[in-house]
Amino acid sequence: MPMFSHSTSLRSLMCCLIFAGLVGCQEMNIFRSQNPDEEKAEDSLSRVLREEQQAGRRSLVKEYTAISGNKMTILEGVGLVTKLDATGGDSPSTQHRKALLDEMRRRQIDNPNQILRSPYTAMVVVRAFLPALVDKGEHIDVEVRLPDGSEATSLAGGWLMRCDLVEQAIVEGRGVMSGKRLAYAEGPILVAAHARDEEANSSSLMRGVIPAGGVCLRESKPLTIHLRNDYRSVRMANRITKRIGERFHDYDEYGIRRPLAKFEADSRIDLEVHPRYKENDARYLEVVGNIAFNETKVERQLRIQRLRDELMQGPTAARAALQLEAIGRDASSVLKEGLTAPTLEARFHSAVALAYMGVDDGVPVLAEAADKERAFRVFAFAAMAALDGGEAYSPLIALLDHPSTETRYGAFRTLTTLNPNDPAIRGEDMNDQFIMHVLPTQAAPLIHLTRRQKTELVLFGDDQKFASPLAINAGKHIWVTSQVGQDHVVVSRYEPGKEDRRVEVSPEIAEVIRTVVDLGGTYPDIVQMLVQAEDQHNLPGTIAIDALPQAGRRYSRPAADQLASRNSARVGHQNMTPNIFPQTGDAELPDQGELNDAETDEDDNPEEDSLSEEASASLIPASAETGDSAESDGRSLKKSFLSAVSAYDE
Repeated sequence: MPMFSHSTSLRSLMCCLIFAGLVGCQEMNIFRSQNPDEEKAEDSLSRVLREEQQAGRRSLVKEYTAISGNKMTILEGVGLVTKLDATGGDSPSTQHRKALLDEMRRRQIDNPNQILRSPYTAMVVVRAFLPALVDKGEHIDVEVRLPDGSEATSLAGGWLMRCDLVEQAIVEGRGVMSGKRLAYAEGPILVAAHARDEEANSSSLMRGVIPAGGVCLRESKPLTIHLRNDYRSVRMANRITKRIGERFHDYDEYGIRRPLAKFEADSRIDLEVHPRYKENDARYLEVVGNIAFNETKVERQLRIQRLRDELMQGPTAARAALQLEAIGRDASSVLKEGLTAPTLEARFHSAVALAYMGVDDGVPVLAEAADKERAFRVFAFAAMAALDGGEAYSPLIALLDHPSTETRYGAFRTLTTLNPNDPAIRGEDMNDQFIMHVLPTQAAPLIHLTRRQKTELVLFGDDQKFASPLAINAGKHIWVTSQVGQDHVVVSRYEPGKEDRRVEVSPEIAEVIRTVVDLGGTYPDIVQMLVQAEDQHNLPGTIAIDALPQAGRRYSRPAADQLASRNSARVGHQNMTPNIFPQTGDAELPDQGELNDAETDEDDNPEEDSLSEEASASLIPASAETGDSAESDGRSLKKSFLSAVSAYDE
């Protein structure tokens, strides 16, 4: 009996265990069926690792992700322009007019219809493009234009009163929809022309720009990394977040390391821009995409050695430099070795990567690239602007005397990005209208004006003087004159209903500009005055407008480079122009004073592009891609001001 009891108990225990196991298996199966995403996550990561092993290679982050949040936001509004010299007029009855009247009534403005009919005012449509990474309080450029059917004929001399700019989006089936108020705009209008036809001056006066005339009202948002549909999973997103965070991080207020990538969901990672890439976020996205997804330390060292060989050859140097930059500190010694490569192309890409890693060893190479190769120039300047120390200071100062106009101004803008308060380049605040910089350079005298990002005037040469006889306008009410043989210039202001003012100053251009501003002149008035003076040969040198280095130019490789499958390559893409040099569309045009402008007409080879177009496709609005060149735009702008002067004289 005891034996039977023991046997029975043993069988009962085994049955219980088997039953429990079956139940457990059922519970596990039930759990899995209720959480298919978890099972998919396991399969997704395992599949990627298996594919890597089978292919015998390690993949990069860009193979599984796409980045969003870097698109421009289109803003639009309707505003009222005042201070026109009888060139204003009534506007057609449209939704824009109704919106402006409603706003004027909301502000309790009496007789709004009468104001709109005045020849001294005009209703305008206001537009701006808000970059994704612009923060609250920062400035953006604003475009203004007269609507079709307006009785107004010119915006020259006008002032846009403060108006709101709201987000505009095209919704299928509903047309254009308005969103939140994201900015406001106001300021003096700089007439701008894009037409190449000399007879088009009248139409060019019906539109204009206000450089930095808009103020952003929203906080900047992080970029978003999306996992591609085939790879969406929690584990995949966590793996990518970790890899990016290992490479890019900063420190919080307590000195604790903080990754710049943050996991948000199985398909989304938020990405902050590293401060060193603030002026070139397109480069940052390129580097993030080239971070290894899954790599051991041994594999990394082997890859570094392979990339070293690619770095030393011009045609493969750009791709190798990006991957080495994505590796980070472990690759710095190889990049330093790349500074001794036989071709400028290889040395340049090595120097750029080092600069964004905070290493200044490549500064001499960057200065050489800016000096000798126009295709590399914009990226060389942007890389020098990313360095915190003062190693780039002396080479940049030397480039202020370069024969090339865009090189001189590019070096200046880089210096102001590094330290705007440096005594050598610090400017004067001209009554909150613009900043004037007077530089004691030795090269041919030059005056540079801007109509993008900022209102800025740079005199290259601190002893520039007006030549007499002189008779020019600065706006509608200010005249600048000097007779033959006089050692002074008379600046006069005549305005109906106000006391006449007359000031005698030296013929130094900087002093005349200060006096005009003291008498109420605006930045557009100063631009008009200088353009007219150049047209009448009253200046010792020339005027340049937005002479900026650009991305997307071609580099012609030396014939001695036997490894080159093509003799030229496009360097970057216009959409990837660094932020400190807004695109003007002149990538293929020769620069004034350039000594080596040889370009080829060969088709692009996508494999040779030094920077990917994929990461930059949404950095600027499509309308800007077909913009006119800085050179033709500058000439047209000058014609517009000369046309405006003629109108005032009549």
